[in-house]
Amino acid sequence: MNDSLHSYLISTIKEKEEHIVNMEKYAQEHHVPIMEPLGIEFLLQLIRISKPKRILEIGTAIGYSAIRMAEAYEEAHIVTIERDDVRYEQAILNIENSNLANRIEVIKDDAFDAIDTLGEKGPYDFLFIDAAKGQYKKFFETFTPFLNEEGIIISDNVLFRGYVAEEVQAETSRLQKIANKVRNYNDWLFDQANFVTTIVPIGDGIAITVKK
Repeated sequence: MNDSLHSYLISTIKEKEEHIVNMEKYAQEHHVPIMEPLGIEFLLQLIRISKPKRILEIGTAIGYSAIRMAEAYEEAHIVTIERDDVRYEQAILNIENSNLANRIEVIKDDAFDAIDTLGEKGPYDFLFIDAAKGQYKKFFETFTPFLNEEGIIISDNVLFRGYVAEEVQAETSRLQKIANKVRNYNDWLFDQANFVTTIVPIGDGIAITVKK
């Protein structure tokens, strides 16, 4: 997407409420990765269309995506998990400030150490994966069994700044290794016999997966 088209699309986004703007500023100042503006708007539209009653989010960070999803559909209940102490505390504060503590449950733990807990809170209509990129395949395999038959799986950052393209090289070896893992995940997704996946080149790349 060229700069002029990107600027045009950004200009179509409605003015956000103060608590959302404050979270975005905090994320930028403290280098907390949250979804890009166009990516989150796309995710919210998917929420409005699919109307999931129960959402499982892997990777709370400061609660930004969970809050936005809850505000997009007022009947949604979100279970989200975060292992970092500082981000967990910030997420709790942001959720309370947004008056959404009754619909967003944040679990402080590593996702793979809380499998039983997360499973007991299902089944879910919607799975949002936005945590450690190298673990995406394991997240998918572990948590899709908790979805109902019509469940939707969303994976963020699947284009990883464009580095997943073979002709694009990351500026550091660490970033290139992550890009290679993300590309392998994408290839694996497309090979799944029981699922259908489409990657939408918006934000940092969003994969939409549904069961056949």
